[in-house]
Amino acid sequence: MNVADSERLSSALGSVGFEESEDIRNSNISIVNSCVVRQSSEDKVTAKVDQLSIEKRKNQEKIIVLMGCMVGPKTTNLEARFPDVDLFLQPQNYEPLIQLLYEKKGIDKEGCLSNLDVKPRISSFVPVSHGCDKFCAFCIIPYRRGREISREIPVVVDEVKKLASNGVKEITLLGQNVDSYGYDLPEDLTLADLFESLHEIDDIERIRFLTSHPIDMDIRIINSIASLPKVCESINLPFQSGSNNILQTMRRGYSREEYIELINIIRDKIPNVAMSADVIVGFCGESESDFEDTIDLIEEIKFDKLHTAIYSERPGTIAQRKMKDDVKMSDKQRRYKTLNDIQEKIQGEINSKLLGQIFEVMIEGKRREKTFGRNRHDKIIYTNTSELKEGDIVDVKIDYAGPWAMKGEVINL
Repeated sequence: MNVADSERLSSALGSVGFEESEDIRNSNISIVNSCVVRQSSEDKVTAKVDQLSIEKRKNQEKIIVLMGCMVGPKTTNLEARFPDVDLFLQPQNYEPLIQLLYEKKGIDKEGCLSNLDVKPRISSFVPVSHGCDKFCAFCIIPYRRGREISREIPVVVDEVKKLASNGVKEITLLGQNVDSYGYDLPEDLTLADLFESLHEIDDIERIRFLTSHPIDMDIRIINSIASLPKVCESINLPFQSGSNNILQTMRRGYSREEYIELINIIRDKIPNVAMSADVIVGFCGESESDFEDTIDLIEEIKFDKLHTAIYSERPGTIAQRKMKDDVKMSDKQRRYKTLNDIQEKIQGEINSKLLGQIFEVMIEGKRREKTFGRNRHDKIIYTNTSELKEGDIVDVKIDYAGPWAMKGEVINL
C-alpha cells in the first residue's frame, strides 16, 4: 500500500514539472513514506529523517515531508521529535502537500490533484480500499489509516482501464483487508463483484489481490477466483499463530480449526491454488507449547510462501496498552529461525515437484543477464535467455527448482 501511495504522489508531482531525484539529500523536496508495522521499520524512517534534517540545516529552502503510517491525527509529538520536517501527512491525504507546494513553488493545485495515477508499467498496484476495522491487538494500522473505506467499482474500473491503455497487463488490488471490500458500500457488493467487473477489461491479463483476513474470505470470493481465468490462483491468508490461546489474545476472531477448515475449502474449490501466509513469533504470552502449535500448523498446511515476523511492541495498540511483551528476544529469534528453516524445507519440497512442468511466465525484468518473471502462482522463475523484454508472456519449462526461485527453458520464443 505504501508503494502504491508513493507512486501516485510521485506521478502527480511529475505531472506539474517535478522530476524524481536519485539524491534524496540534495533534492528540493524529500518525502519519506513511513511504515510502523514493526519497530525496525520505524527505526529506518527515523534514521532517514535525521539524515535529511542535517541537510536542511545547510539549505533552509529544502522541504522535508513525513507521510504514511507514522503520522496519526495528532502530530504534536512528531513535531517535537522532528522539528526540521515541514509537513506531516496522514496516509492518502495529499492535499496539504499540494497546498504547501502551491504556496512555496506556485504549482497548479488542481492539475496536480487530478493526476494521482501511477506511471505506466507492466504490473501496477491498485488500492481498492483503505483502513481496517479489525483492531487486532498487535496492529497499529486501524489507528493510523482509519476505518475501512471502499472505492466504488466504477471508479476502480475506470482507473484500471486507464492503466491498461498505458500498457499495464497485471494489476494487484490492495487493501489492508481487501476481502472486506464493499462491506461499507450501499449495495450488496463484495470483492467477487469487483473481480467480475475488472475481468471484462480486455488488455488486463492477470488480477492479483492483497491482503486477506480469514474472517472475510467468503465462498463468493473463493468461487470467483476458481471461475475467473484472469484472477490468479494465489492467495495470501495470514494466520499469525497456530495457537488458539494466542489467536484469542491477538483478537483475530477465528480458531486454528476454523483456519484449517477454510484452507481445505479453498483447496477443494481451487485445486491448483498457491497459499501463502503471515505469522508472528514471540507475541505476548507465547509459550513453547503455543509455538509448537504454530509449527504443527505450518507442517500440516504446507504453505508455498511464509512471511515470518518477530513481534515488536507498537505504542497505542491494544497489546502495548494491556499486555506484557514477556517473551525474551533470544527466544523470539530462535523461533523465527526455526520457522524459516522449516518453511525453506517445505518450499523446496513443493517446488521440486514442479520440475519438468510448463508455466506461463510474465517477464518483469533482468538480473545477472537473465530475464525473470512470475507465474500465476507468484513464483519467481528465471529463463535461459536475455532476449525477452518486460511484459512478454512466455511458456517456460522448469529445469531447476529451489526453495526461493526456479529457472527453465523458454519453449515458445
